[in-house]
Amino acid sequence: MEIEKYQIDAHNHKLENEHERRFSFAASEHANVEEVIGKLIQFQIAIPSWALGTGGTRFGRFSGGGEPRSLEEKIEDVGLLHKLNQASGAISLHIPWDIPQDYEAIKSLAAHHSLRFDAMNSNTFQDQAGSAHSYKFGSLQHVDKAVRQQAIDHNIEVIRQGVALGSDALTVWLADGSCFPGQLNFRKAFQNTLESLQEIYAALPEQWKLFVEYKAFEPNFYSTTVGDWGQSLLYTTKLGPKAFTLVDLGHHLPNANIEQIVSLLLMEGKLGGFHFNDSKYGDDDLTAGSMKPYQLFLIFNELVEGMDAKGIDHATGLGWMIDASHNVKDPLEDLLQSVEAIMLSYTQALLVDRKALVIAQQENDVASCQEILQHAFRTDVRAIVQEARLRTGGAAQPLELYRELKVRENLIQARGLKTVATGL
Repeated sequence: MEIEKYQIDAHNHKLENEHERRFSFAASEHANVEEVIGKLIQFQIAIPSWALGTGGTRFGRFSGGGEPRSLEEKIEDVGLLHKLNQASGAISLHIPWDIPQDYEAIKSLAAHHSLRFDAMNSNTFQDQAGSAHSYKFGSLQHVDKAVRQQAIDHNIEVIRQGVALGSDALTVWLADGSCFPGQLNFRKAFQNTLESLQEIYAALPEQWKLFVEYKAFEPNFYSTTVGDWGQSLLYTTKLGPKAFTLVDLGHHLPNANIEQIVSLLLMEGKLGGFHFNDSKYGDDDLTAGSMKPYQLFLIFNELVEGMDAKGIDHATGLGWMIDASHNVKDPLEDLLQSVEAIMLSYTQALLVDRKALVIAQQENDVASCQEILQHAFRTDVRAIVQEARLRTGGAAQPLELYRELKVRENLIQARGLKTVATGL
């Protein structure tokens, strides 16, 4: 299914007067609104291929029907999202779930939907069909060199596939760790992992980046070999200038100060990008901004301040991607909501009065610091985000139009009710 321009135009026409009224007020309140809109138009958030199907838990998975049955259909689904919000112009593939059969045809299809290929993702947290060795006790950390070599070779193969598609980054997330005390020699596990990553790093093309993701727990519950930002930073520092830390918002212990982590990684030039989601208890993979919107704003506040301080382009300097997957929502509706929440937080951060905040900080005026941040957070910026979307041909209200056009019903009719997308 493809959404036609006339359908978007008709939807926008119905909402035109209301939007103009709301945007005129927002523009009158913010002198830099045109600068903000320009940044919003450039800002694109990659959609992970595995988020297009219904997610699951250890207890069950409940397909919503019409899920993409192939890589081609995943690209088509991201194309639908991008047509609606004009902010989802990239797709991130996971190998071996998304191995192309015809690279040129896949690139052509992506170009048709105005999509590029974001970071490639390897998979050594599952045993793959036909593999000689098991990752039950780890991959890049494994005590057996043959297992480590299998995982290294897989990552290098993912790089090769990424080159063929025009990607320029590899994300490595490891489930490696231990479940019980004494199971693992921590120093040897770290060293094995580092040596494995060094072989992968050596295979990177000149302009590529390596993102080392971390996670505090799960599936191992006693130790994780890349368990926090400090361990990831240690690896990436030892690897070299093309290696960076990737922050997944759900991969922290409760109450971690993610915005401080972001600030320090930016300061060190080692922040590579983000996996956006939200959580209440742990790695819940909930819709971005659905649980902790103020935290999301505070993270963007540090991002905007830190990127501006270092002269980093907001749109291209870091990798922006959603990583959410759960089992009670239409995945495409969830992704539309996540992208909207990210754009709103980014906009609010762009409206922070930086000069006033610096003065308040220098004067130790704690109350004013809080007021300045909360004023921006409490500002209704929906009309500004909507204006940026309208200027690029998107829908005024993407989720509303998605439902008006009965997109999910059409996908079910075309693909069937019992389809299950590849992935988790």
